[in-house]
Amino acid sequence: MREIVVCGESLVDVVATAAPNSDAPTLPALQPALGGGPFNVAITLGRLGSAVSFCSAVSTDDYGEAIVSALRHSGVGSTLVQRRGEPTSLALATIGTDGVAHYSFYLEGTADRLVTDPGPFAPTVSAVCFGTLSLVLEPGASVYETVLRRCHAEGRLVVCDPNIRSAVIADPDAYRRRFASWMESVDVVKLSDEDAAWLGLGRYGSRAADWIGAGVTAVLTTAGADGIHVTTAGGVSHVPAPRVTVADTIGAGDAIMGAVLHQLDHLGALSSAAVGELDADRWRQIAAFAVSVAGITVSRPGADPPWASELGGD
Repeated sequence: MREIVVCGESLVDVVATAAPNSDAPTLPALQPALGGGPFNVAITLGRLGSAVSFCSAVSTDDYGEAIVSALRHSGVGSTLVQRRGEPTSLALATIGTDGVAHYSFYLEGTADRLVTDPGPFAPTVSAVCFGTLSLVLEPGASVYETVLRRCHAEGRLVVCDPNIRSAVIADPDAYRRRFASWMESVDVVKLSDEDAAWLGLGRYGSRAADWIGAGVTAVLTTAGADGIHVTTAGGVSHVPAPRVTVADTIGAGDAIMGAVLHQLDHLGALSSAAVGELDADRWRQIAAFAVSVAGITVSRPGADPPWASELGGD
């Protein structure tokens, strides 16, 4: 059995459900929802039917209990979840008129950033995914960096989604250098067009060849309604996004990351060698599946990726 481990944070998104009324000093109603980039990726994989476990530190508070329950409900293994007494991280999300979410974070002294090294994973673990706040916030970021490099050295497929949240990055240039240093140990990178620009890769990751030269096999750049650009040593492929009515964009990129991993699993390509053998047609197939999953996710509020039964097959 091939298994995927997703490493990183879970948190609670507190979503402002409407803009405040400019004519009156009132605040919008707030709706809590479970989230966090890696958590959403794991949930997507579980719902699509891949064997997946979540590696993180999760609070023992009520929100933490809900996080663990949601993981299990979506078929995500929780044996690698470390329980801690510190509180759950919070993200305040406001939704623009275009459906795009904007975030501010409450992260000091929270459980997820205090994760400890889980040690080597079981031999059944073929692929490991990393991303978002967990790659920034210490001391957990250094723990995950150690795990990332160890997984690569052990021959496991390593996948990464930076999911840049610039508000929590105190020294942008230092983080850019640190992130670039990981590319020799990463096989597949998924990032948004905004992430690519922030990291210096240009529009649609046009300078992603630098990472390909460092050892990355594929860089997938998402661009909202424009779909996904896939850069490999063989060139760039593009798959447009389906036209949908957008409720909000919360979890869209995470759904794509989970869908890409699920397709690699479905194709028997959960290894560095197998990913390296995928041609442009296969990558277009993978990207087309990913945008279909994201299309369903953005059509309903919050990070609510589809179940396999909603897709009518892979």
